[in-house]
Amino acid sequence: MDQKPALDLVISAVSALYNNPNRGEKERASQWLLELQKSVHAWTVADELLHMKRDLESCYFAAQTMRTKIHQSFHELPQEVHTSLRDSLLEHIGQINEATSTAIVTQLCVALADLALQMPSWQKATLDLINRFSQTNIWPLLEILTVLPEELESRSVRLGENRRIEVLEDMKFCAPTVNEFLKHCSNLYGTNWQEHVQVNVKILRCFTSWVSVGAISLNDLANNVVINRAFEILNFKPQNDKHTISGAFHEAATDCICTLLLCLEDNNNQLGLESYLFNNIINLDVPYHLSVANEDQGKSMDYCRLFTELAESFLEKIINNSNTEQMHYATKILDFVLMCVGHHDYEVAEITFNLWYVLSEELYQKNNKELTELFRPYVERLVTALCRHCQMEPDSEGLLEEGDEFRDFRLKVSDLIKDVVFIVGSSSCFRQMFMSLQAPGVTWDSSEAALFIMQAVAKNVLPSENEVVPKVVEAILNVPENTHVAVKYTSVLLLGELCEWIEKHPNTLDPILNFLVCCLPQHGVGAASAVALQNICASCSEHMPRHVPILLQLLHQSETFAISNTATIGLLKGVASIIGRMPHGDMTAALRELCSMQLNPICQLIEQDVTPLKGSKTDPVTWLDRLSSVLRYINVNVHEGELNPCKPVILEVWPVLSRVFDKYQSDIRIMERCCRAVRFMLRCVSQQVRELLDSLVGQIVRIYSLYKHSCFLYVGSILVDEYATDAHCVQGLLDMLQAFLEPTFHLLQEENGLRNHPDTVDDFFRLCARFMQRAPVAFLKCASLVHILQCALLASTLDHKEANMSVMKFFYDLVNQGQSGRADPDYETRKMLVRSILDEYGQQLVSNLIHSCVFYLHSYMLSEVGDVFVQLLDFDRESTSKWLAAGIECLPKHSNGGIVAATPQQLTDIHIAITRSNTSKSVTHALKDLTRLYR
Repeated sequence: MDQKPALDLVISAVSALYNNPNRGEKERASQWLLELQKSVHAWTVADELLHMKRDLESCYFAAQTMRTKIHQSFHELPQEVHTSLRDSLLEHIGQINEATSTAIVTQLCVALADLALQMPSWQKATLDLINRFSQTNIWPLLEILTVLPEELESRSVRLGENRRIEVLEDMKFCAPTVNEFLKHCSNLYGTNWQEHVQVNVKILRCFTSWVSVGAISLNDLANNVVINRAFEILNFKPQNDKHTISGAFHEAATDCICTLLLCLEDNNNQLGLESYLFNNIINLDVPYHLSVANEDQGKSMDYCRLFTELAESFLEKIINNSNTEQMHYATKILDFVLMCVGHHDYEVAEITFNLWYVLSEELYQKNNKELTELFRPYVERLVTALCRHCQMEPDSEGLLEEGDEFRDFRLKVSDLIKDVVFIVGSSSCFRQMFMSLQAPGVTWDSSEAALFIMQAVAKNVLPSENEVVPKVVEAILNVPENTHVAVKYTSVLLLGELCEWIEKHPNTLDPILNFLVCCLPQHGVGAASAVALQNICASCSEHMPRHVPILLQLLHQSETFAISNTATIGLLKGVASIIGRMPHGDMTAALRELCSMQLNPICQLIEQDVTPLKGSKTDPVTWLDRLSSVLRYINVNVHEGELNPCKPVILEVWPVLSRVFDKYQSDIRIMERCCRAVRFMLRCVSQQVRELLDSLVGQIVRIYSLYKHSCFLYVGSILVDEYATDAHCVQGLLDMLQAFLEPTFHLLQEENGLRNHPDTVDDFFRLCARFMQRAPVAFLKCASLVHILQCALLASTLDHKEANMSVMKFFYDLVNQGQSGRADPDYETRKMLVRSILDEYGQQLVSNLIHSCVFYLHSYMLSEVGDVFVQLLDFDRESTSKWLAAGIECLPKHSNGGIVAATPQQLTDIHIAITRSNTSKSVTHALKDLTRLYR
């Protein structure tokens, strides 16, 4: 947008965005306003619209634009206009009254907070704001003071560590004034706080915000009026419907106390505050029970959060200071947490899950049997309560559906129990649930829940257990026909989880298999039966080959069973794993039959020219996925020089896959699944199908040149991995790479090509890395290497995790070739070639890596960059040190707003830290220190 638009035009576009019923007009208005917000004219337009106050929509757009510009584009403004921008925002905020939209107030307050953070010339901004607004505009002032620490913590505002420290120190200096202001507000609006809920909520949130960043010290909180007010709210006992606490008010008080507890975890020498919080929270049991009685679940969840957070903050002391003679006094908080686990609603219980995870992790690390035994009673109560929560509604007739919230909760329960069960012992837990099944008058829903808990721990039950498990297995095998479908379903899954026990008790295998086979056609239970069969096939493969004919017969009938495609794939995986254990003489025929079940439908679809319907039997993907599962799980042990018994079948599989390539070459979804099948086809027989290479390579190169599906690059990497160690195949594979280059570079050189095609970047550099690993000398001498390197240098800034990992792995393998395998006859050649490449590109590589870390990559992506630096340092520490110094020197020392990004000493320290490092972990740590200076 070259020129500033007229305000009437902007207002008209905003009106169209919010009010025009025509969708096309709305989208055009939205696009035009987005372009306006990106332009430099947005600053003036937003300011003028705020002054004009034409209507709610235009004011909100202006406030949101001002916030966005300060947040993302502050560098557009010269320093000399910062003061006038501040004064203008202060003027707008000064005109806020009770009629002003909350959304507009929030946007303006965040805008001013972001400005204060990025404007170092505005010293003691907090004091200025309090002096200016504390008597006239308390509402927006509280909002600004609340969002200021929140924005300071947010990494989306790129302040850099130095500026953050500077602002935090400034806030600590201003904290006494803030405390006094909050005290003043509490006294002003606290005498009858039920009539001033909104302001009191803001007071609590403001205090919480300042405490959370450490601006208000824990040392200064003795007899703090805001904390006292929070507990006053939490202890409030409603007398009637007119005198209740709103959910937002109660939640704000809860957040305040929980934040204090979190801070205590990092600063646990505040014994006075610790004791004060503990005693006050312990006294909240009566209000909790009242919230349960009044069916106020929101408040019940708040109290549960408080009890749980208190337990987490004390957990280290509880564990370290408990012994068989006396438990730590704070251990009683676990009773309060378990009281909440006993709440009738599972959402309350779920709040406590992290505490139990942390407890189990601490006990597991300490590995102290006596200490673990102390916490056994608590975990036993936990398991009993969770079992009750897992009960389905008694009037439920079917199974829980995919995506059901209660189903998801049960899965979380299963994960939690697997984590904590060692505290009580798997066999003990299993026995405890079995005893509950034997109780008189047990209902189907409680039985199913007990079986579900047993299913979670079944794999941890010792295979030698002979007391309870045989009775459980016998009961399941004799379950009555009229049993509820959910009980049958969970019972069958439990059999599958007992697969390791069954493997040690082969006498039970035949009756169990017969039972599961009978369950396959049953609606609802069939899917569970397929999963159980898959588990048993995988664990009991030594005992299963004699059952292959029956299993193949079952698979022929699988389309008539009440099971999903996923369940069928599970069955195929199980049967394939068994076939891999058969005598080689029998294996070929069994595998041929298994593959034919998938290949024949594909051939029919091609011959009949059926239009694919996604997810149906007319979709080639259905059969390709099944074929992939077979080829992936058929693991055959073949001695060197021995013919792989799978080879004859693979030679029959390839022509069908080749037809799929030709028939559906424009359909990326089908091509990806076909490439996946080819991948497992090649892995299945390793290097024994050279006769297919010319046909396969020619076809994928031809289709890739037309449609540029990155999955063909992935197939190329598999071919290189399998065949590039064969000198006779290397040139052909290099020719394949050369054929891939032109369409790949053409795609990536488009505008935003790297960002728009991360899968292509990922697969292409995986292919190059495989070449580097398998045929390094030939690849390093390749004429196209220069162009590949230049592309990799550009792609190093890509913030797509998988794509960037492949690029970094490429650089890692490149440098590694100059120093690994020193006993190899080609070592000196490799070293010379790598030296030559780094002499030309080393500086650019290091500079790009530094630039990428600071300005583009997420912090979790830096470990791969650290790996590359370690290789560079190992190869040539002196040169890498020089390249690193030059790369760091190019970084800006100040932001546009005059903020010091990094001092010379800080950059020197980081340079020293990296160059002296010998591990990826220490380099990554230094790189994170560097990035924090700029974010």
